[in-house]
Amino acid sequence: MVSSKILIVFILPVLFSLIFGFMVLSAILQQPDRELNMWPMSHSEGFSSNPSQITIIGLSQYYSITEEIEIQVKIDNSSYTCGDLYVTIYSEKHDPIIQSGFFEQCFENEYNLLPINDRFFTSIDDPGSYTIVIELISKNLPNITTKGIFTVK
Repeated sequence: MVSSKILIVFILPVLFSLIFGFMVLSAILQQPDRELNMWPMSHSEGFSSNPSQITIIGLSQYYSITEEIEIQVKIDNSSYTCGDLYVTIYSEKHDPIIQSGFFEQCFENEYNLLPINDRFFTSIDDPGSYTIVIELISKNLPNITTKGIFTVK
């Protein structure tokens, strides 16, 4: 008698919830242009986005397929002396297609241009609109980020 009450009160509701949730989720995922994104990556999550602190230099609005995209980053906040620089290019669907990391970037002069003793350049073969996200991750200060949009024709 006690085991049937436990079954009715505790186990059956859990089973019905799981079955109903699976049916709803599978019905939603059958719709066109729907996807399951279990770990969404927000461009601004956990970052201080202050465009006056970080600037993308050399980014054009339009590029041809054969043209290289080459940028530098300028840091306008003198508090940031070292950090890891990440450059990520996202497609229109917010999928990362190119990512580069420049570690232990410490400023050598007053111009505060990154990357130091290196350069970021790439080319994109598919026409479309892209977003470039620049993140400077510092150990002691809040991370700063900026983004730009460009089109490849």
